[in-house]
Amino acid sequence: MKYNVALKKSEEGYSVSVPGLPGCWSQGGTEEEALSNIGEAILEYLEVAQELAEKAELREIEVAV
Repeated sequence: MKYNVALKKSEEGYSVSVPGLPGCWSQGGTEEEALSNIGEAILEYLEVAQELAEKAELREIEVAV
């Protein structure tokens, strides 16, 4: 899977978030470290989302664009 990420440089290094996954973010001292860390954060986010989905009754809807 591929996800767009928002990478921001700061005095401490880099922060990175995933606009398509609210609340999914990480950081790192270098750009490479931040991108590696967000990869791990995405996997953890998706695991939790799967666990929560298993406890709910799911429906699919179509949205016109």
